[in-house]
Amino acid sequence: MNELILASISGIDKPGLTSKITNLLSRYDIRILDIGQAVIHNQLSLGLLLDVPSKSASYEMIKEVFLKAQILGLTIRFTPITEEEYGTWVDEQAKSRYIVTLLGRTITAQHIAKVSGAIEHHRLNIDIIERLSGRASLNQKNEEARACVEFSVSGELEDPLGLRAAFMNITHEFDIDIAFQADSMYRRNRRLVVFDMDSTLIKIEVIDELAKARGVGDEVVMITESAMRGELDFNQSFTKRLSLLEGLDESKVKAIGDTLPLTDGAERLISTLKKLGYKTAIVSGGFSYFGNILKQKLGIDYVFANELEIVNGSVTGKVKGTIVDGKRKAELLKEIAAKEHISLEQVIAVGDGANDLPMISLAGLGIAFNAKPIVRQTAKQAISTLGLDGILYLIGVRDRDIH
Repeated sequence: MNELILASISGIDKPGLTSKITNLLSRYDIRILDIGQAVIHNQLSLGLLLDVPSKSASYEMIKEVFLKAQILGLTIRFTPITEEEYGTWVDEQAKSRYIVTLLGRTITAQHIAKVSGAIEHHRLNIDIIERLSGRASLNQKNEEARACVEFSVSGELEDPLGLRAAFMNITHEFDIDIAFQADSMYRRNRRLVVFDMDSTLIKIEVIDELAKARGVGDEVVMITESAMRGELDFNQSFTKRLSLLEGLDESKVKAIGDTLPLTDGAERLISTLKKLGYKTAIVSGGFSYFGNILKQKLGIDYVFANELEIVNGSVTGKVKGTIVDGKRKAELLKEIAAKEHISLEQVIAVGDGANDLPMISLAGLGIAFNAKPIVRQTAKQAISTLGLDGILYLIGVRDRDIH
């Protein structure tokens, strides 16, 4: 009669250990039912779930492997597994699976305790914990640091809103971000990233900079902030702000375009997405004049934004065509996805303002980046502690994958 045995092996890692152990096991016609290996700071942890043909074989196998482990400087423990325990384990593969991503400049034991406690409270089990960020230098300045830990969890989530609320409370208490996603086939199969431009892909609100150049900065900033908080209708506020720019010289528009400050991590993110085969798009309530500058600089595939009307070398204070508001952003996202022959689940949308919420809600992965409170509270995912390249962690990209 076959025996089920879990072999748990630990010790200082060095090349060839797994090969030596499994070579011994191969002499006994053993089937490997499960295997897992991790190395943390040169410390090996290897688990093997063995289906051993007979009791006599298991006795000989245990003795031989135990002696070999001692020679290799390893510690090994054998645990018998009942058929009932194995059956329960097999049945658990049908459970729902989720990814929890913890991001920040640094990660402490308290952060892990809070996140894992929330997971436990909602009766989910942590299956795997993995560091996605690079190895941190002890001398690295905190503002330059990036830290990310990914939890793979399983179970039946009865209160998703409650878990998200718990995670949001933790992010408010500590300077960290927590993303929570279903671990579906789409999670690692995204194909398009759609960006808002102002205060997302670049650090500024261009219309505010144009207003300063025209001498109406304070008036426009007040209208802009009110609109981004969702207090004003976007189209009305946009028309009002734009009218104040009438007469601005085109040379000043060009000067602003020549000095657009990219958001931290934007170039790293876009270049990595291109290497991975992603399509990228700017869908903005700002101006295509500046979006096209970014398209050339970063290699963006699509740009959709408002066309700033310039006649005889000066801004008219009017916009050509349909205003790109929140509703239009969502429509454009769907049009680009259809053109690329991908599902909405394969789309990532990133923005910071209330007018970004329709496309953020529509995308398979919607991210509020350095967002206004109303947007951060509404969007399922939010990043505020890292640069724009923190998005790479949410699609499972490790720092070591990027060269």
